[in-house]
Amino acid sequence: MSNTAPRVHELNLYRQYFDLVASGEKTIEVRVRYPHLADLASGDTIRFRIKGTDETCEVEVRRVTEYPDFEALLDGEGPSNVNPTATRDEQLTRIRAIYPPEKEALGAMAIRIDLLS
Repeated sequence: MSNTAPRVHELNLYRQYFDLVASGEKTIEVRVRYPHLADLASGDTIRFRIKGTDETCEVEVRRVTEYPDFEALLDGEGPSNVNPTATRDEQLTRIRAIYPPEKEALGAMAIRIDLLS
């Protein structure tokens, strides 16, 4: 049994991804395995914010799965769960535009999320 209480993490999102999360269409958030996300766990809350605005939405973390790279993540999670509006190849291109190779080398995280009302 864990003695760790659920935490609230604040993360920024681009508008197009924020809208998919806020509508409940996007159920997997992709991140690099940065040290500040190492303690992210099931039951935690993520408050997504569009950078430079007060617009937020909150989700509950259901699970966190680590992958060696973004290709493995998309294959393991299914592209439609990550972004239902783009093909696998489009998503891979977009993710790698956000995270260059040196960031991807840290590893990829698939964060299964459920929108909180």
